[in-house]
Amino acid sequence: MKRIISALLLTAAMYCTAGAQQQKPEWVTIKSANLKCWECKDRLEKFLLKEKGLTNSGIAGWKINLLQGEIRVQYLPNLITPEAVRITLNNAGFDADEEKAEPDAYKKLPPACKRAEDGGGPQKGKSCHVPPL
Repeated sequence: MKRIISALLLTAAMYCTAGAQQQKPEWVTIKSANLKCWECKDRLEKFLLKEKGLTNSGIAGWKINLLQGEIRVQYLPNLITPEAVRITLNNAGFDADEEKAEPDAYKKLPPACKRAEDGGGPQKGKSCHVPPL
């Protein structure tokens, strides 16, 4: 909950201090230990679509690389910072670089989206980076 409030305050502060001129979108690449399968990707994309739909969230787009376990997020620097993007990923239940996921959100993830040390991720003999037919 603290992270959600922090992200909202940080976003509000960025919005208030932004000038009238729109800044060019920038990209940040974030590693995530529990972003390895299509189910995780689907869940994260749904969360980010909700965030993007919020007025002035600052998230413009993203590209997820499951094989590398990373996400590239395009953001508007006058509305959000890379740290606030990481907090957003944490609030979705995913680790973001060295920051661990928000515990309550992490508990809600399906088993395949948990960290390897918690028994999640790709299972032996199963390809999880491709959705089933």
